[in-house]
Amino acid sequence: MRADLAMGELTVSLRALRAVAADFPALPAPSVHVSPIFPNRLELALHDDLRAFEPWRIALGIACEDVRLGTQSGGRTWVLEAGTEFAGASVWLTAFSAVSKSGGSGA
Repeated sequence: MRADLAMGELTVSLRALRAVAADFPALPAPSVHVSPIFPNRLELALHDDLRAFEPWRIALGIACEDVRLGTQSGGRTWVLEAGTEFAGASVWLTAFSAVSKSGGSGA
């Protein structure tokens, strides 16, 4: 992170956030993260329901083969993730859901 980073240097990711909000107002609201560490990246995170990932994937134009499925927390949490370029920013989409006791995806 640069100590001299100004708020204006986050405009690429903030414009992408504005475009996402304007273009996809009916999609499930994600957690949003913008950071001075990666000023041109917009991170969208969906929690507790993997089903919310698919409409976002389609809206952002992410190909199915670009999605990675994994687990974390010792196999207790499913993770779907993919990245793309949108409105000039690098957009990273992630969804998390607890692995059910029956081994399902929570979707």
